[in-house]
Amino acid sequence: MSGRGKKAAKAKVLKMSMSSRAGLQFPVGRVHRLLKKGHYTNRIGPGAAVYLAAVLEYLTAEVLELAGNAARDNKKARIVPRHLQLAVRNDEELNKIFSGVTIAQGGVLPNIEAQLLPKKTSKGPTGPVQSLEF
Repeated sequence: MSGRGKKAAKAKVLKMSMSSRAGLQFPVGRVHRLLKKGHYTNRIGPGAAVYLAAVLEYLTAEVLELAGNAARDNKKARIVPRHLQLAVRNDEELNKIFSGVTIAQGGVLPNIEAQLLPKKTSKGPTGPVQSLEF
């Protein structure tokens, strides 16, 4: 009868996914499987999948937060590729990560070269005077 108590205690332990154990939304098990399947190295530790899933989740959350802000600035309730483009290209670090990426239907950042803008006039004591350039 001593053996039955131990088995009953072990049976009550609920299975938890690796993602829930790590406190992540991204699938740690799938990342681990893809790391093994990719043959990047001979051995893959379990911590590698957790770390990579956490990094991917952080980057996704960062991009979505900035894209949501861009959508709200444009008075839209839905994030479209244009908002992703504005979010990524206006952030220095994300722009460096996404430097070789083309976002379809993203457009370009609004930018007018300074030399194409009209010349500013300066007001002196006698009135407005335009600057002369030779």
